[in-house]
Amino acid sequence: MIPASFDYVAPTTLDEALAALAEHGDDAKVLGGGQSLLPVLRMRLNAPELVVDLGRIEELRGIRDNGDAIVIGAMTTYADLLADASVGEHLSLLHKAVAEVADEQIRHRGTVGGAVVHADPAGDVGPAVLALDAQMVIVGPSGRRTVAAADFFTGLFETAVGEGEVLVEIRLPKHTGWGAHYEKFVRVSHQWSIVAVAATVKSDGGTFTEAKVALANMGSTPLRAKATEAALMGQPATDDAVRAAAASAADGTNPPSDLNGDADYRRHLATVLTRRAVLAAARS
Repeated sequence: MIPASFDYVAPTTLDEALAALAEHGDDAKVLGGGQSLLPVLRMRLNAPELVVDLGRIEELRGIRDNGDAIVIGAMTTYADLLADASVGEHLSLLHKAVAEVADEQIRHRGTVGGAVVHADPAGDVGPAVLALDAQMVIVGPSGRRTVAAADFFTGLFETAVGEGEVLVEIRLPKHTGWGAHYEKFVRVSHQWSIVAVAATVKSDGGTFTEAKVALANMGSTPLRAKATEAALMGQPATDDAVRAAAASAADGTNPPSDLNGDADYRRHLATVLTRRAVLAAARS
């Protein structure tokens, strides 16, 4: 299908992009890597008057070590993130989740910020940044503000990024030395997750001291498995203890029912994948 006609601008500075968005309001859409927006345009699920391409704004790219955090520019590609040694060392969970995104071609075009703002509940980046307690830095007409990942995802394909605003960077506290694993269940390779679990843990002497677990495609947004996190604290990193904690992974979730499985199937699957993810994280 051919998209509806639209105007196109490719600003080279953030100020130019914000000015274009301010001028056109709801009639403008932001283009990051294009791996989410372009299919939407082709299917005419959205027909903006203007597309603002952020691809030429260098200040939105790159990864830097900020002492206690790693800061990732919103226009940083998946491939650049995977190639960065600091991400592998300090944000192992994010590295493992991004490695599961689609295929190599898409990872060279798609951007981390684009995935986060698109906010597909079945996406791989959302649960990872949620589990890592990321801070999202947003710039708009009223200036710069920071939103915690827990407050960033507001609904199905909806985030805290408002009209005329742009996500500029993601700040992730270092999780150096934490075990991590991303467990994704799909029917065919490169598919959106039917259910996925992002888990990162710390242990001392074989006992869990900290645990963070987030779920994909178990509701309209990525979700933290709070009951499982609490149940893991102070428990031994054994199969029996993890199995018991993972039994509550789906508590409070509202998974969809579709051709890949109904809600009850996904709830059961979440407990199985959470057990696998936490055990793998503890052993990594």
